[in-house]
Amino acid sequence: MSITLHWFLPTSGDGRTVVEHFHANRAPAAGARREPDIDYLAQIARTAEQVGFTGVLTPTGTWCEDAWLTTAALIAQTKTLKFLVAFRPGVLSPTLAAQMASTYQRISRGRLLLNVVTGGDSVEQQRFGDWLDKDQRYARTDEFLQVVRGIWTGKPFSFHGDHYQVQDAAVLAAPDPIPPIYFGGSSDAALPVAAARADVYLTWGEPPQDVAEKIARVRALTDRPIRFGIRLHTISRDTSAEAWAAAEKLLDALDPAAVAQAQAQLGASESVGQQRMLALHGGDLSRGVRGLEIYPNLWAGVGLVRGGAGTALVGSHSEVADLIEEYHSIGIDEFVLSGYPHLEEAYWFGEGVRPLLKQRGLLDGDRTLALASA
Repeated sequence: MSITLHWFLPTSGDGRTVVEHFHANRAPAAGARREPDIDYLAQIARTAEQVGFTGVLTPTGTWCEDAWLTTAALIAQTKTLKFLVAFRPGVLSPTLAAQMASTYQRISRGRLLLNVVTGGDSVEQQRFGDWLDKDQRYARTDEFLQVVRGIWTGKPFSFHGDHYQVQDAAVLAAPDPIPPIYFGGSSDAALPVAAARADVYLTWGEPPQDVAEKIARVRALTDRPIRFGIRLHTISRDTSAEAWAAAEKLLDALDPAAVAQAQAQLGASESVGQQRMLALHGGDLSRGVRGLEIYPNLWAGVGLVRGGAGTALVGSHSEVADLIEEYHSIGIDEFVLSGYPHLEEAYWFGEGVRPLLKQRGLLDGDRTLALASA
């Protein structure tokens, strides 16, 4: 099976250092030197499309711009690029979400992907008026997705659950195609929901053996076909030495006080996935750039200040391609990638790594050629 490559839209800001943003943060993203205005985001989106990425993930939260509105504004700026829109089930009704997705799918001509983010931080959830605990949030997500999928059948749909009750819910017309659901979560409450409702299960970038164990747990819970994806950063260069020098430059730019503050805030997160990210590096800035290499060419330095995805593929284009191929061998089919700055790193990966993946037969077709002939 071929792999699918996605990039990332930095809707909280971008820069040449690691831009700090996480759900408990109340301040503007530290390290941001490029504002997330629509012109800059359009530049990244067009670049991602040009170098062959299938789609772009847009995050959700109070620390970034709204994903629905931002990506809708970029539809006309691109031709084939898909938008992986992250959203939180607890902040809008499932009927409205089904309607928004259906409309989006029609105006984009089928370019919508949905990333359902249940939320692992009560501080962030309470800003939206959501006071459920984490396990209740996952139970609500399960009902939410049942309602959304029921409405998408195109027939009036009724549902009576613990969190949602709808009667004859419907939309103008069912989306065509149905947007695939991407879903992440590492807790015992999250995995059964992923197994039952997701089309693609997403995990953050842990070492391959840990990712394989998580994949096995999800597969054991379902007989449904399900794909698996991973969220990683990349630092890819012509030589390994150049890549590690770039990683060292990112590390040297981190303020120890900022690292300590970030680790304290991230350590309070209820997210099991976040705690697994923190355990990879222990918050130890003194380990140096290669001391934070937790697996060959997998670097945990990003997670010293950034919440969520905290690891990066670091190395020559060939080494990065090798690690992607290794992840694919254990069951990962979709890669959601990013890098600082996102514009430049999209080119480094798209022009350096992607051709190698194509040569190895891991990519289905060549979208760059298709775009050139369009």
